[in-house]
Amino acid sequence: MTNHEFYMDLALKNASAMKGQTDPNPLVGSVIVNDNRVVGIGAHLKAGEPHAEIHALRMAGEKAKGGTIYVTLEPCSHHGRTGPCAVAIVEAGLKRVVIATLDPNPVVSGNGVKILEDAGIEVITGVREKESQQMNEVFNKFIVQKKPFVTLKSGITLDGKIATHTSHSKWITSPEAREDVHHLRNENMAILVGVNTVIKDDPELTTRIPNGRNPIRIILDSTLKVPLESKVLTDNLAETWIFTSENYDKKKEQTLKSLGIKVFQTSGKKHVDPNDVVHTLGENLISSLLIEGGGTINASFLENKLIDKVVLYFAPKLIGGQNAPTFLEGAGFEKMSDAVELSDGTFTKVGPDFKFVGYPNYDK
Repeated sequence: MTNHEFYMDLALKNASAMKGQTDPNPLVGSVIVNDNRVVGIGAHLKAGEPHAEIHALRMAGEKAKGGTIYVTLEPCSHHGRTGPCAVAIVEAGLKRVVIATLDPNPVVSGNGVKILEDAGIEVITGVREKESQQMNEVFNKFIVQKKPFVTLKSGITLDGKIATHTSHSKWITSPEAREDVHHLRNENMAILVGVNTVIKDDPELTTRIPNGRNPIRIILDSTLKVPLESKVLTDNLAETWIFTSENYDKKKEQTLKSLGIKVFQTSGKKHVDPNDVVHTLGENLISSLLIEGGGTINASFLENKLIDKVVLYFAPKLIGGQNAPTFLEGAGFEKMSDAVELSDGTFTKVGPDFKFVGYPNYDK
């Protein structure tokens, strides 16, 4: 490991600690080093607040002059709610800037580097680039496509079931796996289920970890049959948005709106159009979406190539039963050559369960 990689790892670690706080902004960490000593360190804490570089520069003070600053994302070059970080770095008198990855926004990518190089500062890019891009996979998609990064999560048995044939499902996975899911919820701006899940389980869809944030609750309900006494409508723990089809109950819509529930009609005639859901969420600056739906909803998003990431918790259990529901249903693909491959897959142990993370490769 080089010195550059060592200090960039420290910047990445500080940035990652802010997961769930910076949306829709990226996670960014920064470290300033002078005479082989860390003299400043910072992370972006929240949208609208100072960027990581500014926090690090304030900590370093005069000790920043002549030093090297490590940044996980190219310093910004534009005036927004905060000033351009590239200009602040020039004014602080740093001699070198080490950057993990350039800004993914093609409109501004490279502009920060140009400001630094025009000022005579040495710029090194690409140090821990892959790690930085993966850390900001949500931001990287949203800033370019204006659509949320969509994660499909499910807890399943080794034979792919999410419940028994009697619909009994508590609990398939372990307490450790369920706690891990709450961290996933904390990292996402919105969480999505179908109305049948609301009817059957009456879930809160909240985050139950210390200082966790509750995501906006998205319910797919093609006719607006959601029970008015449901927790997602009455508990006031988080916002609830309902997406429906053209075949919805107009009178029920007014009742829901009187409860403070947002109702969005999609272009689907009898079923909710998942493409409209993703598009509308993007328009409302929702940069990340966690799907915890049943097999039909999961399949509809996958078949429309809307899933960016798959997280599966495998419990070492077997249920069996041809009528027991699975986490992916729908019509399914006709040929094995049509199957969606998952790339960059990893397995980790979570309690007695196994957590799989992979990325659908639709091109294959």
